[in-house]
Amino acid sequence: MAGLHLADLSAVAVYFVIIVAVGVWSARRVTSLDDFVMPRRFGKVFMIFFTFGAGTHSDQAVSVASKTYTNGVSGIWYQWLWLFASPFYWLIAPMMRRFRALTTADVFELRFNRSVAMLYAVVSLALYSVNIGVMLKGSSAVIDATTGGSVNAEWAIALMTVLFVVYGVAGGLGAAIITDFLQGVLTIFFSFLLLPYIFHAVGGMEGLQQSVPQAAPDRNMFSLVAPEDIGLFYIIVIALNALVGIVTQPHTMGNCAAGRTELDGQVGFMCGSLIKRVCTIAWCLTGLAAVAYFADTEIHPDKVFGQVARDILPGVMPGMLGLFIAGLLASVMSSCDAFMVSSAGLFAENLYKPLAPGRSPRHYLWVARLSSLVVVVGGVAFAYWVEDVVKGLEIFWKISPMLGVAFWLGLFWRRMTSAGAWAATLAALGTWWLSAQSLVIEWIAGCPAAESLRLVVEADGEKALYLPWQMVFYLGAGLVSGVVVSLLTPSVNEKKLERYFALIRTPIQPSEVIPAPCTLPKGVQVPPRRMLVSAWGLEIPMPSTQAIFGFLVGWVCVAAIIGAFIWIVQGC
Repeated sequence: MAGLHLADLSAVAVYFVIIVAVGVWSARRVTSLDDFVMPRRFGKVFMIFFTFGAGTHSDQAVSVASKTYTNGVSGIWYQWLWLFASPFYWLIAPMMRRFRALTTADVFELRFNRSVAMLYAVVSLALYSVNIGVMLKGSSAVIDATTGGSVNAEWAIALMTVLFVVYGVAGGLGAAIITDFLQGVLTIFFSFLLLPYIFHAVGGMEGLQQSVPQAAPDRNMFSLVAPEDIGLFYIIVIALNALVGIVTQPHTMGNCAAGRTELDGQVGFMCGSLIKRVCTIAWCLTGLAAVAYFADTEIHPDKVFGQVARDILPGVMPGMLGLFIAGLLASVMSSCDAFMVSSAGLFAENLYKPLAPGRSPRHYLWVARLSSLVVVVGGVAFAYWVEDVVKGLEIFWKISPMLGVAFWLGLFWRRMTSAGAWAATLAALGTWWLSAQSLVIEWIAGCPAAESLRLVVEADGEKALYLPWQMVFYLGAGLVSGVVVSLLTPSVNEKKLERYFALIRTPIQPSEVIPAPCTLPKGVQVPPRRMLVSAWGLEIPMPSTQAIFGFLVGWVCVAAIIGAFIWIVQGC
């Protein structure tokens, strides 16, 4: 029976029934596109688990365990790259809520024009096809390893797709948030379940410190920084790339704005992401322990996490492996549902609605539901195409900040124009493409400083631009192009700019009713400008006491997480 005990299959079946039932039940409250895309009715606990669930999926456990298995504990940065961005989430969340938008494309349309909004929608739909594909690829690898190949990876991808499509299409973001509470609990269970058993099998941290150097004598597996692969420069650049791109990931709007209040979004966005960073420690330690556990066995790195589960959990008790698989499925479907709904909102609100105005709310709702399937199909196709999880993850990293440069410039610099937004995005995309071409790579490799700066690396016999340098090049090209073109083109209409900045300055009122996206409710007074910097067109607002306090608490949490991990790795 797919290599599983009856108790395991029962656990998985019960999970399937529950989440589909929640989706169908939630569908009763969905009567319009607003209900489907941005319900705005959830408190702090649900928002924490929504951020955690939407941002945490089993392909991440696969990539971290895989990279740790091959490179050591420095592989944790394959998910900790967002760690240093997490305190900024406290500042980002109220801003995103105050935009009072259905989608991030609404914000681009207000700040620039409809063409930029449509550009954002198209790039974001591609981004989510890649992201969903990476998640399905990683999860299928775990299922394949967990069941000993009895469940084929291709069939696993198809099964997971059908399930999250059923309840996501029915209940929209509300269903995603409710199911993410259950799925978040299961994901935490899934993350830490293997750790005590595999540590016991290899003799704990003391046993690891003895056996891992013997299994991998040519690598420093206990170093958090690996100069030849994941060094300080790598960590800093990828963290910056993550911060630039986080605001333009479409589900970020829901993470920040689906709560009842600004504080709900702040607590949910930052705390949910920090819980994920803790789970990442468990994935990394499992991958490290696997180096000793599989010392005499040849295994594909992507299958490490699932193979550990298959070897250990059936001997613990019947049904334990089934709970592990349910947690695995929960982790991927809790993200795919949110991404699918965000994509549906982008298509219906920002691509379809401008071309077909004046239709009924139910019409737009069904357009959103049907369009969500297109992104899912793209994700499935990418899952079948991409070679491995780490490769797919790196592609996702590069797409997400492409419009981030335009977003941040537009947020802090009044002189940023619509043409500048197009230039910044196209320059970043073009630089990324050029930097992957063999002729360009050979030319860069021949530069005098190429070796000392480590501009080019070689893997599997092929040369490639070192990932952090590639990011520096496309972010720099986007920034310079955006500024130069904006200075050469007419400014955005001043009334349009005033409306944009007025939204950011105006706190959310209790139970306020938003008449239209990016519009202040009637009777709301816009607070006076309190600026930290206001010169040369820059608009940097003065942070509130609550903003400063939460931001500092975020950094304390980051330091505590890193400190705890170092303490564990050094042998407690």
